[in-house]
Formats: sequence, C-alpha cells, structure tokens
Amino acid sequence: MEQALLQKHYTDKVVDELKKKFGYANLHDVPAVSKIVVNSGFSATSDKNHVSYVNDEINKITGQRPVTTKAKLSISNFKLREGQPIGCKVTLRGRAMYDFMLRLINVALPCIRDFRGVPAKLDGQGNYTLGISDHSIFPEVSAEGNTATIGMDICFTTTATNDDEGRELLRLFGMPFRKSSSELAAEEASAEATAETTAEA
Repeated sequence: MEQALLQKHYTDKVVDELKKKFGYANLHDVPAVSKIVVNSGFSATSDKNHVSYVNDEINKITGQRPVTTKAKLSISNFKLREGQPIGCKVTLRGRAMYDFMLRLINVALPCIRDFRGVPAKLDGQGNYTLGISDHSIFPEVSAEGNTATIGMDICFTTTATNDDEGRELLRLFGMPFRKSSSELAAEEASAEATAETTAEA
C-alpha cells in the first residue's frame, strides 16, 4: 500500500532533519508520532440525540467510529451516575493518523479566525495536546444540520524523550507553533540588519 503523504514526508525529510539536529546514531532513536487521540466530552445531562450527534461529527472528522466514554463514579452534585455517557474518543494510528494530521495542519487550523499559531507547550515528555473549541473548522463538517458547536482535545503521543525533541518533530510536520517574544524579537533584528545591509549596498 502506498504511504500517506505525511508518512512519506517523515521518511524522506523529517528523519534526516532530526538526525542532523539531535545527532541520533540509531534510526530507532529518531522520534515519531505513535498515535493521535481525539477526545470530546459533553454534559452528563445531554440527551441521546446530542450524544449521537457528537459521535457522528467526530466520526466524520476522523473517519473512524468513536468509542463512548462513561463515568466511573457517581457524583450527585454534578447529576452524574456511574456508567453514564460523558464523552467519546477515537485513537488513530498508521495511515488514518497521518491523513488526519495532514487535514488538521493544512486545512483546519488555518480556518480559525485571526489564527496566529498554536501554543508551543508540551507535557514534559514530548507529547502534545491541542484544544479545539469549534469543530466546524474541519472541512468534513457541513454547515447544514450543524446543531451545536463541539469542542475537543487532540493528543499527539510521540516517542520523543523530551519536549524539545517532540516540538521539533511536530514542527517539521508543519505544526504552526506560536512564536515566543524572543523569537519574534530575533526575527525583527535580523530583518532590520538585512535592510541596513541592502541600503548600504
């Protein structure tokens, strides 16, 4: 079977770039994305129609039927009973994972209004979680019949051993991380220096 576009990009370019930057001697030491988990929660008081709606929308977005997550405890203050549906999740691996990542990075995220990049903070072990507040940014979602806005967490699990490796791995895939103030200042200084050199010439 032909490789997914981002999988081929990883094999052909990302591996070499990571080797150069971090000096891996063994190919198996090079970090990779092992899975992506898409998780969406809803109120414990949601009716069956809303639960079905959320499951159907996540199915459209990921191309895989979600698993319904249920409450493990009963909490009366939250009107929560043990075994009650409180969300759904999908675990993506292989081609489905790479295809989803491609759509997310290149199509969905740029559709966010006034988009200026995603937070660059990882979990300390090279894994990254991205929160999406409106699922309608995905092209698979139709405006017709869209009865409610769904939020979700998208968790990237990598084999990286630290945040720097994980961040660089995702950056090479095209993840548009928001630049820090120091990075922006360095870019401005570089642009000013280039402009001065050009003017002198």
